[in-house]
Amino acid sequence: MAHPVLKSGNVAVVTGAASGIGQAASRAFARLGMKVILADISEDRLEEARAAVVAEAGSEKDVFAVTTDVASLASLEGLRDTVHARFGKVHVLMNNAGIQPGSQIFGAQENWDRVLGVNLMGVIHGSRAFGPSMLAHGEPALIINTGSKQGITTPPGDPAYNIAKAGVKAFTEALEHELRNTAGSAVSAHLLIPGFVFTPLTANGRTEKPAGAWTPEETVDFMLKSLERGDFYILCPDNEVTRALDEKRIAWAAGDIIENRPPLSRWHKDYGEAFAAYLKR
Repeated sequence: MAHPVLKSGNVAVVTGAASGIGQAASRAFARLGMKVILADISEDRLEEARAAVVAEAGSEKDVFAVTTDVASLASLEGLRDTVHARFGKVHVLMNNAGIQPGSQIFGAQENWDRVLGVNLMGVIHGSRAFGPSMLAHGEPALIINTGSKQGITTPPGDPAYNIAKAGVKAFTEALEHELRNTAGSAVSAHLLIPGFVFTPLTANGRTEKPAGAWTPEETVDFMLKSLERGDFYILCPDNEVTRALDEKRIAWAAGDIIENRPPLSRWHKDYGEAFAAYLKR
């Protein structure tokens, strides 16, 4: 049984909807009979994604795509106004857009600006643009923000990405606190925390999914079940009991051993304990 907000006729807005988790979520919402608005900066891929969602919905009238740059508040406000004009109330906002061009502490400034602009400010802009009207219409609604385990474990290798996703965690916690303490609020916030999901963002040239990775569809299925339970932290477990690291983290661990730095075993220990506690709920 789906969450009561995820029902036929309700409206869902998904950013970063042209591929990966965003497209999988859009298709899932369409299968539930929802009206779906896909937002992404890539116009070509967005149209392909819209066609895939229309195939799930069985009709074009309830699926709409809007080219959007989530790093721009004005662009998200334009998306909000377009959605309100076409469909009225928004019941689900999934701030999912993300990029990972790579960053270094003393690396290119444009990488820092773009990663923080999309991965962190995109979530903040989306929540602030849509949140007030979602509160005002008074019907139950959800704001789902896509974070990452890297925002919690902060492994070395891409500091701008880690900082952005850590910020998404902190912002979503603050958002839920605000929503819970707003009189008459029927809106709740939720933090989706995927691990290694095989998407265009993480493929790095690979054409086949690594054994330890999740598919976007698996991630969204877990998200829907977690929302049904009312979870705030939607922490996706690893596929394998050993929680094997992906290729990048294996490389980091090897570097730690070679250069005699403190190993990343604490990452394993901390995450393992957190996930064990989660399973005992």
